Amino acid sequence: MRNQDVPPFRILLVEDEPHIAQGLVFNLEHEGFLVTHVETGEEALRELEQAAYDLLVLDLMLPGISGLEVCRRVREKHPHLAILMVTALGEERDRIAGLAEGADDYLPKPFNLDEFLLRVKAILRRVQRANGSAGQPRVYTFGDNRVDLKGARAETPRGSFDLTELEVKMLKVFFEREEELVTRRELLEKVWGMAPDTETRTLDNFIVRLRKYFEKNPARPVHFRTVRGRGYRFHRS
Repeated sequence: MRNQDVPPFRILLVEDEPHIAQGLVFNLEHEGFLVTHVETGEEALRELEQAAYDLLVLDLMLPGISGLEVCRRVREKHPHLAILMVTALGEERDRIAGLAEGADDYLPKPFNLDEFLLRVKAILRRVQRANGSAGQPRVYTFGDNRVDLKGARAETPRGSFDLTELEVKMLKVFFEREEELVTRRELLEKVWGMAPDTETRTLDNFIVRLRKYFEKNPARPVHFRTVRGRGYRFHRS
């Protein structure tokens, strides 16, 4: 029986293996979700131009356009869409690559169905909270910038834009630790859930992105400053 307590979230499933897709669609619909299934990245991109979705469940290995390329293009056009990447490629570098392209979560195959459904529900709860109207949005201002963490929205002199879930998580860490040193180890653990000794440029790339968003001169940052060999420090002004 379908769980009537679950809101009718819309999920786009991109999976080219029919037996896997059939099982996922059946179980997601059983939980009360509205599911559309496509088999290729090209179909997914066309579908996203025609309808709005709350979650994209995206296989990494697809015929034609790869899952990573789909993720990259989706993030450019639909920056606020939640993305759960699933793949048979379970190595750390593959997980890092998926997260670097904007995926909100990553689940290696073969996965436990219960864990998959828990991940989906957790992501959609965060989507629901971000879109909820109850309470006042948690807004931070610094320099000429304004960030609404609850609404995942930023207003800067360069314009207004949506923030990805990972960008919100990173900004929240910095805002909570204003003027304090935030180490690379902490950011890797708290934002990406990675082992603290992971060697990756992902974090550096995100810092570069934040500076492009919020710094008047990204080459000479005043808000997101590097503490050489240790991490970063956020300054409101």
